[in-house]
Formats: sequence, C-alpha cells, structure tokens
Amino acid sequence: MGKYAKWIGGGLGWAFGGPIGGILGFVFGSMVDGIQRVDYQSSKGTQIGDFTASLLVLTAAVMKADEKVVKSELDYVKRFFLQQFPEEVVQEKMLVLRELLKQTIRVDEVSHQIRQYMNYSDRLQLLHFLFGVAVSDAQAHPKEISMIEVISGHLGINYPDFESIKAMFVKDSHSAYKILEIQPESSDDDVKKAYRRMAMKYHPDKVTHLGEDVQKAAKEKFQEVSNAYEQIKKERGLV
Repeated sequence: MGKYAKWIGGGLGWAFGGPIGGILGFVFGSMVDGIQRVDYQSSKGTQIGDFTASLLVLTAAVMKADEKVVKSELDYVKRFFLQQFPEEVVQEKMLVLRELLKQTIRVDEVSHQIRQYMNYSDRLQLLHFLFGVAVSDAQAHPKEISMIEVISGHLGINYPDFESIKAMFVKDSHSAYKILEIQPESSDDDVKKAYRRMAMKYHPDKVTHLGEDVQKAAKEKFQEVSNAYEQIKKERGLV
C-alpha cells in the first residue's frame, strides 16, 4: 500500500477487510495519492499489524470521546510505539492516528470485527492500553471511561474483567479486590485462589506473539495483579 502501509510494522490480515479496512482505506487515501497494493505474508506480522490497527482506531475513538485531544494522550501512544519501532515508523503511525481523529468511528462495528478475529487475551490487552490512554492526562474523564465500557461490551469482555482492568487505573478503596475480581468479604482462601486465577489470565506469555512493546505492557498489568494481592495480604496479615 505504498509508504503508509508499512506503519503497521509487519503487515495486515483481517484488519484490511470490514469496518477497520474501510476506515484505514479512507485515511490512507487522504494521506497519499497513488496508493499501490502490497501483500504481506508473515503470519506473525499480520497478528501484530491487526493488533496495531485495532489499537489506533479504538484509541482515536476514546481520545475523541471528551471532545478534546490533549498532548499527554498523543505522547502516551507515541511512547508505547517507540518501545519497539524506529522513530520514522512511529511518526507514520502518529500521522495515521491524527487522521483517524478526524473520522467518525462506529465503535460497535469495529469492535465486533475485532471480537471475531482477535483472541480474548489480546482483547484484554487492548482494553488495558485504552485505559492507559484515558488516564494519561492524570484524570479519568467520565466520557472516555464510558466509551471504553461501551467498547469493552462490544469486544465481548466479561464485565468482571472490565472492572478488574478499570480498577488498575481508576482507584478507590476496593480497587485491590476489584482487580482480583472478588469482594472485600471474600475468605482468605478465596483471595489466594483469585490471585492464582488472575495471574494465569494476565500472564505476559499470552501476548508474546504481539511483540515486545505489547508484552511489556502486559507485564505492567500482571504486576498490578501482584500488587493488589500483596496489598490485601498486608491488610489481612496473611503470610
């Protein structure tokens, strides 16, 4: 697809079809004339490409939700990509994001497409990233959080999983319990079982196919689970 097709960093598979393909095609068309088709054959590249395309489209929807885009949000996205891609590739991704911010995005259609082709662990990581964008300006705007909740529902994320990831970013007195998907009145044995269950669900090895940048973000999520468990243990005096 010419110069801007390479911003994905490996290729696009299913994301070039359906609603996402329509949005990206329009964006690329507005960025450069004379686009030429390029075939990508790497299965690993396609996985990374599809995840990146999904991430940028949904990121644009979240950033637009409160009707303003701030520098801290753009910087958050840029730092995420700089962990793996060269500067010039990241610049191309950011150009695509800026064009996406001008588009009307049907999050229901886009999310249903992602749900059809992306496994659950990858969708959880996508949700984690969207929350990171939402709070990158040191506040959780209700409209952005509401948009993420809508996206989460269309992605087929279980509500307890949504609440768990939300609690990693939007803190309250029961955040540790929400992260482990249990209640404050849960028994000590239930706390230990919940930790083992959540540690397995959020283990970084589940997203190794998406590259080092995504795996690093997954490790942060995994660490939040461990921190929540340690906090509850300390409060209860557990060994």
